[in-house]
Amino acid sequence: MLTLKDIKNNPEDIINRLKIKGFDAAATVQEVIALDSSRAETQTIVDDLSSKLNAFAREVGALLKQGKKEEAEAAKSSIASIKETVAVHQENMTAIETKLNNALVSLPNTPHATVPVGFSDKDNIVIKDCDKEVILPANSLPHWDLAKKYDIIDFELGNKLAGAGFPVYKGLGARFQRALISYFLDKNISAGYMEIMPPIVTNEESAYGTGQLPDKEGQMYHIVADNLYMIPTAEVPVTNVFRNVILNHSDMPVKLTAYTPCFRREAGSYGKDVRGLNRLHQFDKVEIVQVQHPDNSYAALDEMVAHVEEIIKELGLPYRILKLCGGDVSFTSAMTFDFEVYSAAQERWLEVSSVSNFESFQANRLKLRFKGADKKNTLCHTLNGSSLALPRIVAALLENYQTEDGILVPKVLVPYMGGIEIIK
Repeated sequence: MLTLKDIKNNPEDIINRLKIKGFDAAATVQEVIALDSSRAETQTIVDDLSSKLNAFAREVGALLKQGKKEEAEAAKSSIASIKETVAVHQENMTAIETKLNNALVSLPNTPHATVPVGFSDKDNIVIKDCDKEVILPANSLPHWDLAKKYDIIDFELGNKLAGAGFPVYKGLGARFQRALISYFLDKNISAGYMEIMPPIVTNEESAYGTGQLPDKEGQMYHIVADNLYMIPTAEVPVTNVFRNVILNHSDMPVKLTAYTPCFRREAGSYGKDVRGLNRLHQFDKVEIVQVQHPDNSYAALDEMVAHVEEIIKELGLPYRILKLCGGDVSFTSAMTFDFEVYSAAQERWLEVSSVSNFESFQANRLKLRFKGADKKNTLCHTLNGSSLALPRIVAALLENYQTEDGILVPKVLVPYMGGIEIIK
């Protein structure tokens, strides 16, 4: 959530920067300023009336001591009238604050000054592009056919048990998933991230804290009876570890990693974009999260990008890195880099990771602050990244590593596969 201070001090700048995201904020910014002014005026009235109440209370006490009961009763009557007026203004204040908060949470995060102008993924900038040439055997297959041929992923069984988008991993397919998860976690831990195992359901406050609510409620599975949400990413519970927390400046950076299943009610398009593992309702992902000092968050973003790149390199997958344009940067992000790997059998790029800096946007919603050397409380910066999401990584690995004899296991994963070098 944008801070009220920034909006009031720099309204035109906020409006112009949000235009880069394709968001017309002019009316909302003016509404925020007007509501804040109305709130201040109402607060002044309440404060004045409260002073009068205190004065009348003292007067009643003095009159009673003097034995002037009639005058005291008259003063009490004035107190009752003022209290009624205060109650009306306080009710009005609550309504104003609700409208103000609703207006504030409707505003996206402002993009960083270096985010390129653009309106869709076609305008993203490729900042690194690796050789995507992969030599495949004759009659190579896409991953959904390879999964059936080697009996490692059963899409039809998943459809029977839950529905489309819920595959069942079997035998070496399940072991391959487990190997990737362990490898990703080990890489993150070696880079200084502490592993945690959070819940895979989250409450409304947590979903609000990281910006899934009210922006993305339609994408989450909602457990109505308990008002809980299945997590769309480990970002939600992991970042909310720090909700309503004040850190010391010496505590930063805080670096956490977590593996969780993730659940998303993806709207149903059809064709190759959603076939097989390309888009699922339930999938596994390993996440990295950092809480950073504002002065260091963009250096941390570069560090996280380099970390994800190293993992993809070790897997031996062709990849490219994109800097997202304003129109493709998410509601909550100030800057995002996407990683895509090349799927040779499908002849297309598959997104496997997003690494983002949210600056103070999430921290403001979370009330996540740090106490500086000057003893003042300041909003932290939060960052996260997929390190990595499994489905499309698995799709690319199965397709790019297929041979006439089976699917080769990348060397870095062989120890995690118990020495198995080929899936037959």
